[in-house]
Amino acid sequence: MISIKVTVMAVTLLILCVLSTNTQAASFPCCRRYMFGKLRFSDIKGFSVQNDIEHCSISAIIFHTKNGKKCFNPALEWVIDYVRQIEYMAQKVHQNARN
Repeated sequence: MISIKVTVMAVTLLILCVLSTNTQAASFPCCRRYMFGKLRFSDIKGFSVQNDIEHCSISAIIFHTKNGKKCFNPALEWVIDYVRQIEYMAQKVHQNARN
């Protein structure tokens, strides 16, 4: 009969092997599809950009909201407009901080 210690050690080793093989994928959380609809600008806290690289199959603008991250098509006009507005606001804050 196999002891509980041996079983626990075997299961732990198996979990560590699985985690080590998936570490690369786990460190690159990607948008896999776009959200539909339009966010209110006031709900957006910031944004980040996802490029279609080896680990991520689509390019996306990721808007950060109080309810989490939302992925949108960067080709949409309203998405581009929101990004420009956020960048403009950030530039003004930067300029004011320097003065």
